[in-house]
Amino acid sequence: MALLTAAGRGPGADAAGPAGSSDSENKALRRRGRVGYLLILPGFIFMLLFFVLPVFSLLATSLYVKPEGADVGEFVPALEFGNYAVVLANYWPAILRSFGFALAATAAALLIGYPMAYLVAVRLRQHKLLKGILLVLIIAPFFTSFILRTQAWKQILSDEGPVVAVLRNLSLLPDDGRLTATAFAVICGLTYNFLPFMTLPIYASLERMDPKLIEAGGDLYASPTGTFARITFPLSLPGVIAGTLLTFIPATGDYVNAALLGNNQNTTMIGQVIDSRFFRVVDYPGASALSFLLMLAILFLVILYVRRFGTKELM
Repeated sequence: MALLTAAGRGPGADAAGPAGSSDSENKALRRRGRVGYLLILPGFIFMLLFFVLPVFSLLATSLYVKPEGADVGEFVPALEFGNYAVVLANYWPAILRSFGFALAATAAALLIGYPMAYLVAVRLRQHKLLKGILLVLIIAPFFTSFILRTQAWKQILSDEGPVVAVLRNLSLLPDDGRLTATAFAVICGLTYNFLPFMTLPIYASLERMDPKLIEAGGDLYASPTGTFARITFPLSLPGVIAGTLLTFIPATGDYVNAALLGNNQNTTMIGQVIDSRFFRVVDYPGASALSFLLMLAILFLVILYVRRFGTKELM
């Protein structure tokens, strides 16, 4: 009788068991989902207040107009899309120059930063002390003010500095030639100031790489160059892409290097123009239009770049 009762209850109990377990699991998942939303809520609010709203404010300001007879800095809300055409027609050389300087600085930082990251992450993997010292040296520029570092480069490349003296003695620079107030000086400053942003992501990618893969390439009779091209560099691509973006984006909008190392018509970058329109000319719509155009141009180029060269880790 007990067996029959147990047998009669068995299927129902078995059926109810998984259903109850499933309901409890669903409740737990929903509870974890709500906790996840609560965890990202502060970050969402922060981005909304300090990024999304300012961008919309910038867009609205870029469409303002100046009424007839208004004082300096007095504008009224409007939908004047012609502001974009005006600033684009007047300042397109500075925009192209900014992208050119940023691209040159990014390429130079990659050529300098990749060997540095490779040395620390791969060659010195077993030498912990030396590896730590070199990592500190890579990060060391962050311990000094951005402006002070740029000012130091102004002294290094000055007409009375050692670099100009050596180049003149080697007849690589005319006696009346100079390095400051040139595109070369601006690109040098951009490269130096943003070099850690290139080196550290590449180092992080190379650090995660399994060294046995390089050994396997040698076991399969691949040359060191072939091993680097087929194994090391493809595995470091996430770091390369992250580093180039972290270098190119801030370098495009930078104005400190152009102001201190260039400061003439041939080295003016778009950041200088925006700064001047905001604080000297007091042309808020024009400065806002330039800022919004720069943001859209950078966003468009970044999307193209990531879609063309991105990896699965970044997409």
